[in-house]
Amino acid sequence: MSLPVRTIAPPAANSDIARVIVCDDSLTIRGAISRMLEADPGIRVVARVGNGQAAVDEVKRTPADVLVLDIEMPVMDGMTALPLLLRADPGLRVIMASTLTTRGADIAMQALRLGAADYVPKPSSIGAVNDAAFRRELVEKVKGLARLRRRAVQPARAAPAGGALKLRPPAALPAKLLAIGSSTGGPQALFTLVQALGRAPNVPVVLTQHMPATFTPILAQHIARLGICPCAEAVDGEALVAGKLYVAPGDRHLLVESTRGGVRARITTDPPENFCRPSVDPMLRSAAAACDGRVLVAILTGMGQDGLAGTRRVIDAGGTAIAQDEATSVVWGMPGAVAQAGLCTAVLPVPRIAGKLLELLRAGPP
Repeated sequence: MSLPVRTIAPPAANSDIARVIVCDDSLTIRGAISRMLEADPGIRVVARVGNGQAAVDEVKRTPADVLVLDIEMPVMDGMTALPLLLRADPGLRVIMASTLTTRGADIAMQALRLGAADYVPKPSSIGAVNDAAFRRELVEKVKGLARLRRRAVQPARAAPAGGALKLRPPAALPAKLLAIGSSTGGPQALFTLVQALGRAPNVPVVLTQHMPATFTPILAQHIARLGICPCAEAVDGEALVAGKLYVAPGDRHLLVESTRGGVRARITTDPPENFCRPSVDPMLRSAAAACDGRVLVAILTGMGQDGLAGTRRVIDAGGTAIAQDEATSVVWGMPGAVAQAGLCTAVLPVPRIAGKLLELLRAGPP
């Protein structure tokens, strides 16, 4: 028997309002998340439900942009409900609320590969819900995913409204390393990018994704399962070989260091940068130095400006950068900062980034 459903009247039609359903079996957590979201004037919680079956029923009668979905619930759990929700409303953006455990991380990554849009670490208490970092992360994801839903029927654009971006020619020399930075919305963008590659790049690939320590090894495993290129968390001191993707471990910076025969990984506990550890900037700075500037940078969706200073260092040293466009980014903070600074050779929708990367990696001296 389904738990009672509390339905809140939908707001008046307004394309700027993100309409959200919150699904969690804890009445306390459900209410706290709903109040936190509605504190933002750009968000309206249109329903609160206590299990997956209730969420499926609600989606069929209440229009919504985003659904925050708990994983472990009675009657119907989140993973069982996910495909039913996407079948009921294919345009719905689902955010999985996952515990900060290895099992929770694995389920969250499975959900992303099955069509969930993103995940958030599930709060364990009212105090955790009220944490400023959690609030900022969830609000940004909800608003960004709601914008993506509204744009789904419109063609992606490479430049933001208000003017074309200034692009620069690619570097003359081919890259020795591909470096990727991502944050909010990053896992789904990474799955899309890696699948679109079709084959392993001919250089080592380093990746910094803002993510907790329990999640980064699971992210690496799920990227490896895509079958395009081997992927694992980077290990301190290991040689970086062509065709393999190395993920920065959670709560550690991944640096690149030159060796007599190539480059290797360095894992550090240096202080956070841009409030992040791992951070994209130290990875890019070290890569620019280790590879004599011959670095190809891809900055994907993410909140803030991490990667801007590091990309500038790469460009000044002779490298090349591309960024994800605004229309396909959950949050156009990181890629937008790099694009608007005039550091990019291309600004593209995420499905087109892989082809451009391969094109640039194949290019030799003019």
